[in-house]
Amino acid sequence: METIDTTSRPGDPTQPSGERTLTVAVVGGTGTLGRQVAAALDAAGHDVRALSRHSDHPVDLRTGLGLAPALAGCDVVVDAGNGTGPARKAARTLVDGTERLLDAEAAAGVRHHVSVDIVGCDVVPMAYFELKTAQQHLVESGPVPWSTVSATQFHEFAVTTLASYTHLGLTFAPPMRVQPVASAEVAAVVAGVAQGAPSGRRTTVVGPEVRELRELAQVWKRGTARHSLVTPVPFPGAAGRALRSGALTSDAADVVGRTTFEEWLALSR
Repeated sequence: METIDTTSRPGDPTQPSGERTLTVAVVGGTGTLGRQVAAALDAAGHDVRALSRHSDHPVDLRTGLGLAPALAGCDVVVDAGNGTGPARKAARTLVDGTERLLDAEAAAGVRHHVSVDIVGCDVVPMAYFELKTAQQHLVESGPVPWSTVSATQFHEFAVTTLASYTHLGLTFAPPMRVQPVASAEVAAVVAGVAQGAPSGRRTTVVGPEVRELRELAQVWKRGTARHSLVTPVPFPGAAGRALRSGALTSDAADVVGRTTFEEWLALSR
């Protein structure tokens, strides 16, 4: 296990190898994670293409539109995209779209696919996590050599979740253990992995602390001067049991971020 600023070691998959300039396509390159990965790779001197539906390299994973020209000449593809909405809609991007993406990469001669996974998504029976698990299975069985960065939930996601759980002066906080990490720290690892050789393995990145969601809710309240009442609400079934047990955390990570939720919240203000 290492902290985010550990110096490189021989064979370390989070560190770049060699000095050759790469052409890297970042799917979701205008999103929370993707834009930071793209910036890190650009700062390292690589030719970076940010792929999204509204970018200089427009693509649509739901149809495959734009993939062939966007991937032409690319050495590496980083998939930092996301799927939103109901499960059937999200599946068009996360599952069907990933299959299209991998086929297009193989046709273009891409030599390295870097995927981004969620720690514990394979053991939490919720629709989005099941789609992410299916996506990862496609990567591992697909035609392009791969590496994966598996991360815990971002600090940004915790804030978005708490805001969506706040209604009529109440912030609902299901009992669950989380280990939020700064997306910037995950982006640094993803960029390092993209500059290395395909490893066929996962590099796990986690936040510095395991916390109860209700604790983060109190921190978020104080940090944003909100006056809502934090109210525990049970999450039922097998998913609730998995969340309470800490399924979305890990004590066996390759990289541990340094920025706590409190520090990130203060900086983001």
